[in-house]
Amino acid sequence: MTTRVRSSSLVGVDAQPVDVEIHLGKGLPGFDLVGLAEAAVRESRVRVRAALAHSGFELPPRHLVLNLAPADTKKRGTHFDLAIAIGVLAACGACAGDELESTLVLGELSLSGELRAVTGLLPMLRRARTQGLTRAIVPLAQAREASLVTGLDVRAVATLGECVGLLSRAFHVPPLEPYESARPTSLEPDLSDVRGQVVGKRALEIAAAGQHDLLFVGPPGAGKTMLARRLPGLLPEPSPDERLEAATIASAAGLAPPSMRPFRAPHHTASSAALVGGGEPVRPGEVTLAHGGVLFLDELPELQRNAIESLRTVMESGEVAIARARERVVMPARSIVVGAMNPCPCGYAGDPQRMCKCSPARVESYRGRLSGPLLDRFDLRVWLSPVRMAEVDRGPVGESSALVRARVARARERAHEHGDLERGQRPTNTARLFARHLGELEPEARALLDRAGDRLRLSMRALGRTLRVARTLAHLAEVDRIAVVHVAEALRYRGDLDGPGDAQSAAPASPAR
Repeated sequence: MTTRVRSSSLVGVDAQPVDVEIHLGKGLPGFDLVGLAEAAVRESRVRVRAALAHSGFELPPRHLVLNLAPADTKKRGTHFDLAIAIGVLAACGACAGDELESTLVLGELSLSGELRAVTGLLPMLRRARTQGLTRAIVPLAQAREASLVTGLDVRAVATLGECVGLLSRAFHVPPLEPYESARPTSLEPDLSDVRGQVVGKRALEIAAAGQHDLLFVGPPGAGKTMLARRLPGLLPEPSPDERLEAATIASAAGLAPPSMRPFRAPHHTASSAALVGGGEPVRPGEVTLAHGGVLFLDELPELQRNAIESLRTVMESGEVAIARARERVVMPARSIVVGAMNPCPCGYAGDPQRMCKCSPARVESYRGRLSGPLLDRFDLRVWLSPVRMAEVDRGPVGESSALVRARVARARERAHEHGDLERGQRPTNTARLFARHLGELEPEARALLDRAGDRLRLSMRALGRTLRVARTLAHLAEVDRIAVVHVAEALRYRGDLDGPGDAQSAAPASPAR
């Protein structure tokens, strides 16, 4: 007799269906497991035997053959335990199997028959829904996480015995009610706490409105990290689909679902695999964990060179593609990248208050750790000068995050209506920007952009990103045409790393209208 139980396997932040097939045949008692199973899956035979015995079930003295299909892909993880146990019982006639064809079964078994939480529950549930399955059985410990998925009848059980009773209709388990976490706005750092740094706060608003990557340059203590941590609070409320996508990525990484837009700040010693993903099996990196939120890279030049350069394609495409001999894994990575760096090794080059002690060769070597193509991908490059005590003590209180977030939301809605910023996607590419928006430039604005391109020797990518920032500024000002003031402000954020300069220091104290 052959029985099939539906399960799944985690691949990056996605899942692929796996069928657990059990054949109960003649021959000496034994338990063979095939289908490219790794060690944790092969060891499930021991856990399943002990769990069945502790739950009051006995295996018949027959030969069991278990196949994990498709047989040519690796199977990893401990979440196959429950599916294997249920399949064995169904093959033996000890468990009803008439509903197994449309039911996803996930869970790790303890030796006593209790169910433990598994990694990647949400990706596997979402895959089951698209696969056409109608029901899922998951560990009770992950009931709240599983309730985030709608359109699927999810039942949470605590033990193997409860699962058998549910399938045999001898034990009633109610379906999980949908659950959606609330946004803890009171716990987010607020922009009104920041005194001074008008240019930095303006850059945060522009980055949030147009999903622009941002680089802060300044001496130690200028407020680079403080500003970056307030960027998630300026982003619009995530949609239900965005919340589910963020929770799915967190589930694949074994993390709790985030209650707000993610903010990831890896240490500068992070490897390339930790930053963009990789390993065996492939795991999501920091750029994927920050999907839909903010990836903050402090001390940017101190990161490993290969890790920094691996960001170039990610910042352009918004996804990570990792190729292996047997598989190719694609993971989303559409986040706002915020970098922070000192202008030199000692940190005080260009600071009017402190003397830089670095030689020109050291400064050039330090800045040379960041390639030109990588710097070109930051739409906004902002110099932050130190804040004086008078600004902290007697300076005016700035706008709150809620007020700026409302302005950002209106600008994004205009961008969506004009097709400049597709929902959940990276901004439109350079070629489409030129084709669509050059005609929207006022004559003076186009002339300024032409002169700046020649004088500053801007690449086509840099010109396109300048045009993209100018378009965002027009959306923030709630106008349809790109005026010369928008191009001029956008050009101020393409500056070098030597200091604030006259243009940035003269930035407006409030958004242009």
